[in-house]
Amino acid sequence: MSSSDGVPDLNPGAGSPPAMPPATHLDAPLVRRWIAEVDQRLQAAEARLTELDAAIGDADHGTNMTRGARAAIAALADHPEDTTAARLVAAVGHSLSRSVGGASGPLYGTWFSALGRSLPAELPATAMELATALGAALDAVQQLGAAEVGDKTMVDALSPAARQAHEVASSGADLAGMLRIAAGAAEDGAIATIPLRARRGRASYLGARSEGHQDPGATSAAILLDALRCAADA
Repeated sequence: MSSSDGVPDLNPGAGSPPAMPPATHLDAPLVRRWIAEVDQRLQAAEARLTELDAAIGDADHGTNMTRGARAAIAALADHPEDTTAARLVAAVGHSLSRSVGGASGPLYGTWFSALGRSLPAELPATAMELATALGAALDAVQQLGAAEVGDKTMVDALSPAARQAHEVASSGADLAGMLRIAAGAAEDGAIATIPLRARRGRASYLGARSEGHQDPGATSAAILLDALRCAADA
């Protein structure tokens, strides 16, 4: 680039805010960025989630999730700036349990609540600590819903994400790198539900007619994890 007098611009980024480096720990500001990103992503995906749910469910997953995201934003606004990451995540879980209808409310509420309980109580979480918490949150969801990988539920996204997160964190990956792998695994898991026959939830009543449709719960789970990836990448 050149200035108006033809002199090359040696600082083309001058005047722009400096880019934030990728996050190294899950702290309270990252949690707040995450939920803000979730809110935006779910609003953008509301029609798509409703379309997916109309095929094999009650056609309300999109509206339920956007309502839950707005409730989560309000819940975080009620907490002071010095609230820890663990408490903020748990607060999101409580708000989702109260505000999201159908099976998604208890399941996502349980996931966030268990995630919050499993994070360090007072300190920001490292990549390995977050990976461990993702595994604990998955276990809590499976205990509540009794779903396994292949049942065509949110577990099909959450399980490979938790597994990959633990593997790459154990190998020394940083937080941002771990979340990129985990979010990709969740997206792949959601897409992999398309040919499956549902064995849990309302979709299971459709039998073979549930085949050929992407599961809305797995899709929203992938959105949540990719929103965290995006927030960590800053």
